Amino acid sequence: MTQSNDADSVVTTAVGQEMLRRPSRARLSGAPALVLLASLIVSLLAGSSAPTPMYALYQQRWGFSPITITVVFGVYALSVLAALLTLGKLSDHLGRRPILLVALLIQMVTMVVFVDAGGVSTLITARVLQGLSTGAALGAIGAAMVDVEARRGTLANALSPGSGTALGALLSGLAVRYLPSPTHLIYLVLLAVFALQAAGVAALPETVSRKPGALASLKPEITMPRAARAAILTAMPVIFAVWALAGLYGALGPSLVSSLTGSHSVILGGLSLFVLAGVAVIAVFVLRTTAPRTVMLIGIGALIVGIIITVVSLSPRSTAGFFIGTAISGVGFGSGFQGGIRTVLPLARAHERSGVLSLLYVVSYLGLGLPAVIAGFLIVYGGGLITTAREYGITLVILAALALIGLVRSEDGHAKA
Repeated sequence: MTQSNDADSVVTTAVGQEMLRRPSRARLSGAPALVLLASLIVSLLAGSSAPTPMYALYQQRWGFSPITITVVFGVYALSVLAALLTLGKLSDHLGRRPILLVALLIQMVTMVVFVDAGGVSTLITARVLQGLSTGAALGAIGAAMVDVEARRGTLANALSPGSGTALGALLSGLAVRYLPSPTHLIYLVLLAVFALQAAGVAALPETVSRKPGALASLKPEITMPRAARAAILTAMPVIFAVWALAGLYGALGPSLVSSLTGSHSVILGGLSLFVLAGVAVIAVFVLRTTAPRTVMLIGIGALIVGIIITVVSLSPRSTAGFFIGTAISGVGFGSGFQGGIRTVLPLARAHERSGVLSLLYVVSYLGLGLPAVIAGFLIVYGGGLITTAREYGITLVILAALALIGLVRSEDGHAKA
């Protein structure tokens, strides 16, 4: 533990000295810089979850099927995935700040496209732009936070995604229910937020020096630094499983709640995603000082128990059981993701962090998007919403159990070594 703290101090001191050598116009550093960077992830993922409570409105206006909902959701996830594969390491070569400024500019354009959306094709276009810019930014933001301060930056990397997802779903639901023109207003607010954040990013110091190889870094490849390879392979199944659960709630959560309660309230529909992500944030904070491997074990256990309770609650249409299971699953979501991030990221060097974090997000968004799209087809051409949700949950329980076996075997291997 002392060696880890010493290493963190060395990294933080080195970065601090580098910041002191930067031009005086770059004024934000330390805690203010960390808060700004964390707020970027919050706003980006809030923007990604904002459309979830509004899918019912879009469906009423344009008359599309449940398949279309999951396709719109999946297109976003796959766009993030594509950006992570091609742009994830770019900030290691060009610097964090220019990548973030371009990504925020594209996000502002995306909000305008959302406001003008008049059909499914425009909605998909907005989701593609949103996914590409988010994917380009995530690795750079996460790496920059660790550059600024390794220990708190790693924690912020784990806290921010759930915070953004929860806030986006809740605030969007409230806007739909209580504010005029919700399909315009929420995006205009986000546009203003991104503009303010861009001004803040312009005042950040650059934390890495430019290095050649930017064009070569665009070639999709999966790279795992030798020092972090074993940790990455251990964390990947856990991260995939927890984000696949988030995909279920992001794409089908409002429909499930509507089916269970008979209510078409957009606030109630968005509440399932809010509970999942909100509890995840609490779990990340509570377990922030717990050993990463222990956190992953807690995450897998909570995921299995929570999903089982949720699946069992579907047959008798138990709303209370559904939300209890969702809350327990939220502990699994936050713990599994936090444990993976905290296990892997400190093992990467400064110019490896963006690429490593991008790899973890590739796994996350593959889990987020692909199973949700498959579920959309099964709803229409299979057994319907409840049956598909039950099958989805059972599959995740099996996947989580396999991840648990892999984690225990990895621990046994370390013990023998």
